Amino acid sequence: MTEDAIDSEGPPPIRGAVLRDAVRYAADGRAARAEAIAEEVPTVLVFNRFPFSVILASPLALDDLAVGFSLTEKLVARVDDIAAVNVVAVDQGFKVDVTLDGTSYAALRERHRRTLLVGSSCGLCGTDSFAEALRPIEPVRSVQAFRPEAITRAMGGLAARQSLNRVVGAVHAAAFATPDGEIAAVREDIGRHNALDKLIGHLARSGIDAATGFALVSSRCSYEMVHKAAAAGIPLIASVSAPTSLAIELADGCGVGLAAFVREGRFTVYATPGRIA
Repeated sequence: MTEDAIDSEGPPPIRGAVLRDAVRYAADGRAARAEAIAEEVPTVLVFNRFPFSVILASPLALDDLAVGFSLTEKLVARVDDIAAVNVVAVDQGFKVDVTLDGTSYAALRERHRRTLLVGSSCGLCGTDSFAEALRPIEPVRSVQAFRPEAITRAMGGLAARQSLNRVVGAVHAAAFATPDGEIAAVREDIGRHNALDKLIGHLARSGIDAATGFALVSSRCSYEMVHKAAAAGIPLIASVSAPTSLAIELADGCGVGLAAFVREGRFTVYATPGRIA
């Protein structure tokens, strides 16, 4: 919760937040107040008029989310396979219309014969089989390595760039940092994998080479987070919290550096230690 009450008659303090009435209890009594709450909305990804996936997400940078999702889920091989992205407000949420070229759309329909339902807590919900959930990924070809100081510098600056989380305290962030640890881009979402997809979509749409820097996430590092980073060609992912066993195995197998518990000037490397210079 925020520390100070917000005028319940006024607008939300930031995009991605809504105001809700609440009652705070403390030693000196209770007080009615308006609280800024993270907004969570159903977002339908529609490819060439085919409803493909429903994602629970923060209503920010949904065009980046659609592009990043398309790339990390290998629905397209490159961003140029996407002809257009259009975000439309609908009842109770948003629809993102994505227009693919003919070859990419035919491959998508062949691969997925049913609509996926993806929740904000997990990037693998709704997959058809273990083989689909644990599908192989090409090794990351980048030879980039990073100095420890760059990783700690970047993570140390992440909180200050989380503008929505500072207000609502309930969203994750994914960031892209240059080799010297300067944060170049940040995306926020209630879902950690959504935030990473938004970041990857932004990099692709902006023409930023993902192989030249590293990713930061304000969460644990699980399998799908490493998978998305590898799919985008990002050579290292650094998380503020713990990794999972599958994340470590995948990172070692595809050449992604995995640094976790990046806090207070220290971190632990769990996979591909050659990514640390």
